[in-house]
Amino acid sequence: MTGDWLLVETLGEEPVVVAQGRQMKNFVPIGSFLRRNPNLAAIQTAIAETVESGSALASITPKTKRVIRTEPVAMPDGRIHGVHVWCGPPDADPAERPAPGAYKADLNIAEASVTEQFLSNVGKDPAVESLTGRSLAEDIPDRNLNEGEAKALSWTIDLVAGRTFAANWGWIDQSGTFRRVGFCFRTVLETVESGEEHLMARSMNIVESVGAAPAPSDHLAHRILEGLAQPGVYRGIVDLENWTLLKWLDGPCPYYNWRGRVQMHPDDYEHYKARVIAELETGSASAVLRLGGNEGEWVPLHITLSRMELDNGVYGGLMLLRLPSSDELYDAGLDPAEQAGSN
Repeated sequence: MTGDWLLVETLGEEPVVVAQGRQMKNFVPIGSFLRRNPNLAAIQTAIAETVESGSALASITPKTKRVIRTEPVAMPDGRIHGVHVWCGPPDADPAERPAPGAYKADLNIAEASVTEQFLSNVGKDPAVESLTGRSLAEDIPDRNLNEGEAKALSWTIDLVAGRTFAANWGWIDQSGTFRRVGFCFRTVLETVESGEEHLMARSMNIVESVGAAPAPSDHLAHRILEGLAQPGVYRGIVDLENWTLLKWLDGPCPYYNWRGRVQMHPDDYEHYKARVIAELETGSASAVLRLGGNEGEWVPLHITLSRMELDNGVYGGLMLLRLPSSDELYDAGLDPAEQAGSN
């Protein structure tokens, strides 16, 4: 084992390494990762004890006289997502430990919770951000589409337990700083308070680097998305089945409460299901629909949708939102006075 801390995910049948220092690893069984290490058994025991106790520990290996140090990574619900582990000589100081954050999303109700460290790692201020009741889109970087991110988004539509995914994504954070963060995800079935089984996505993240932004991407998909940007139009990706917002491609739309649980007027949702979804089978579809406002009101917005393949056979919706014209409101049978921002 090197002098780096190993981040070990512990939600599966056996512990797996997901980061060495600040470098992400793709769910490598710790037995394989440390197969020649004479302290493997002691490290595995230390990990198991840390998961059981939920507390950090330090122990001495009886044969090699090495110190094993562990730190648990847990959600406020008490579930241990993983263990940070370091092994070295008793007189050596551990390497700098990059603090992991933890995240849990209930994919059945599209609601997430995070730890303060998770927010800090993605460049957000835990003092002003909510730790619970979060929209899925709040914790997916906006303004770009990272490589591999579409696969992660597809999991929120195609709900399957037992999946794992590791990636590192770079973006400009809220302070204008470029940061690259590693993420690992696992989907697991869990029983909730109602007694029903819901699919959870449990994750950890770790900061890989913070610094100057790289040169702009020349990736074709990125250029296409950039070319579609229009002033006054807000683009996002949604689950076409239930209208859950998954990601903003521009800054978030200010006109409606996209963090809310009820996002579309019930009458408009029936219209959406009956006409808009059907039209998407042959192309794009447009409609004026009322979405839940920031003050509890219904806000009419013009929405254009087209199908977008996120992963093999899994489709989301590329959504374009803007304020409707008076004629569009009239055609939809709505009062122009209802328009967002009208006096």
